[in-house]
Amino acid sequence: MTAELMRECYEIQGGNFDTAGEISGEIKVILRDLGIDAASLRRVVVVAFEAEMNLVMYARRGTLTFILTDNEVNLEIQDEGPGIPDLELAFQEGYTTASDEMRELGFGFGMGLPNMKRNSDELKIETEVGKGTSVFARIRLDAHA
Repeated sequence: MTAELMRECYEIQGGNFDTAGEISGEIKVILRDLGIDAASLRRVVVVAFEAEMNLVMYARRGTLTFILTDNEVNLEIQDEGPGIPDLELAFQEGYTTASDEMRELGFGFGMGLPNMKRNSDELKIETEVGKGTSVFARIRLDAHA
């Protein structure tokens, strides 16, 4: 059993591109200040950023919960959004349902879920069309740092 060292729950408003990325930035500062190794830090921040952006881009609102233990970071994301109709398709690199406006802002290249999967040791997604999506990501911290 690993001890929970820190838990922070962040509210995210869908469509608010002005503050998009601030939560993953805050998580980066917390982990850097704690001396987490650079490779683990990068993986956590990539997963947190992609989750945060997906929520901003597609959901009405949601939460991102950051949980730090002595050997891993867990991210729990819950949103009130449209759900993902075809999860297998959504994991294909380059597949996107982003609007032209989102792409003009520099988002929506179809790498969100693939990047989350690549940078997580464990990734679980439950989604229901018309209800929303729940994501759990686990990133183990490098004990050799």
